[in-house]
Amino acid sequence: MSSMFNVFKELHQERLLVLPNAWNPESARRFQEKGFSAVATSSAAVAASLGYEDGEGMPFDDYLFIVRRMAAVLRIPLSVDIEMGYGSSPEAIYANISRLLEAGVAGINLEDSTIGSTGRVLQEAKSFAATIENLRSRLTAAGADLFLNVRSDTYLLNVANKEEETVQRLRLYEAAGADGIFLPCITEEAAISAAARETRLPLNVMCMPGLPALDVLEKLGVKRVSMGPFLYHKVYDNIGQLSDAITTAGSFEPVFA
Repeated sequence: MSSMFNVFKELHQERLLVLPNAWNPESARRFQEKGFSAVATSSAAVAASLGYEDGEGMPFDDYLFIVRRMAAVLRIPLSVDIEMGYGSSPEAIYANISRLLEAGVAGINLEDSTIGSTGRVLQEAKSFAATIENLRSRLTAAGADLFLNVRSDTYLLNVANKEEETVQRLRLYEAAGADGIFLPCITEEAAISAAARETRLPLNVMCMPGLPALDVLEKLGVKRVSMGPFLYHKVYDNIGQLSDAITTAGSFEPVFA
């Protein structure tokens, strides 16, 4: 097993893993300097930083270049959000995963929704579970170590009967070979606790308005919490505010304040 994979997997078994989401090598390096144990990408933030729309609007080759540069500056595990896999078949998705493994990635996120002409919708649960099983089988056959974090968008899309739908998907994805479960946009304590009880896999949530504090999340059974693209947006909001301050002051003093 690769050492980075082992470290990353073990981080999900200890105390709550607070996982920052980087968008370029410098942000990844800064997170490392601040003592974070691992770094992940935010596909939305990387895409925005390169002038692309989220939802696989960014060419995978462009993304891979950023990932390689991040891996080059990091001494801690790197996980990559690959959205829907940047491929229309398990074979195509696995080809992309293979390139990420070559870059030294320890984990990935793969989401169970897709974007069509009517917007984002959930993929059929059993079909997506079959994709996970196919990818896990290929990884095993290749002797490749990769933390496969499966994102289920039941709460993000606020689907009908989302609690029951989530339970069904958690069980299917766990049986198919997922290493972790990610439920973005879940915020209520009761819902988080219920989801954590329904799977043996580490539960990952994302920072959102109204999300319980970190110590509460840990008590509820959460093992990983991600920052998503929100820190990226905050950084660029601050750039805008600083630019306004320069204009108002008529000098560059706000830069050095």
